[in-house]
Amino acid sequence: MPDADERVRRFRQLHESGCFVIPNPWDVGSARVLAGLGFPALATTSSGFAWSQGRRDSGSTLDETLAHFRELAESVSVPINGDFRDGFAVEPEGVAANIALAARTGLAGISIEDSTGDPERPLFDFPLAIERIRAARRAIDASGTGMLLTGRSEGFIAGRPDLDETIRRLLAYAEAGAECLYAPGIRARADVQAVVRAVAPRPVNALVHADFTTVAEMAEAGVRRISVGGALARAAWTGLLAAANEIRERGTFSSLGRAVTGAEMEKRFD
Repeated sequence: MPDADERVRRFRQLHESGCFVIPNPWDVGSARVLAGLGFPALATTSSGFAWSQGRRDSGSTLDETLAHFRELAESVSVPINGDFRDGFAVEPEGVAANIALAARTGLAGISIEDSTGDPERPLFDFPLAIERIRAARRAIDASGTGMLLTGRSEGFIAGRPDLDETIRRLLAYAEAGAECLYAPGIRARADVQAVVRAVAPRPVNALVHADFTTVAEMAEAGVRRISVGGALARAAWTGLLAAANEIRERGTFSSLGRAVTGAEMEKRFD
């Protein structure tokens, strides 16, 4: 198993050129399968993890999330990026303290978002959002881990789909110390390209959670990193729900006949 420093080095190298997919496992099993398929890095998903615990998205606590980070980082040899939501704090001091804890879990990267969870005020006020990123930057620097910091602006998934405001925030987060920029929910190619151009040479992460694009198209648009959020977890739950509903409603088992075999699953975990 590579040490944490080596994984950070590899993770940073992935952001230097090209385009790579960083899929999102939700537990140790899914992480090992994805790593075994050859993906060069993985990212946690707050929604996928919460659903695996029988909760709504953002239902996990700080301690549970830190334990989840540590468990995944210890289970695979590839770099792990942590979805740290809003840093589990509002004020910059709290964000910094929690980032310091996350830096001890073996992560190679971490993201901080500007979503408040309040429909009336879905994004943190601009000055506070910048200070939160700046606090995260200071905490990572103080940790000496070299963890890569991603700054997220959530307007397109929080009811504020304003491209100009999103770009303004991403530029400010880059200035505050974010090394990768991420605006989940942007789908239009022209909008993706606008973000890429605006924050260059900083790398951009794009969220692809449906079949509206391809890896080749995102790469051509200049995206450096593609994640899928909770989409793989939803795909897994789709299979479970389809099979279980067939059994309950029709009393038949054809969905199970289409499932991957036990022998194939055993090979995945050799």
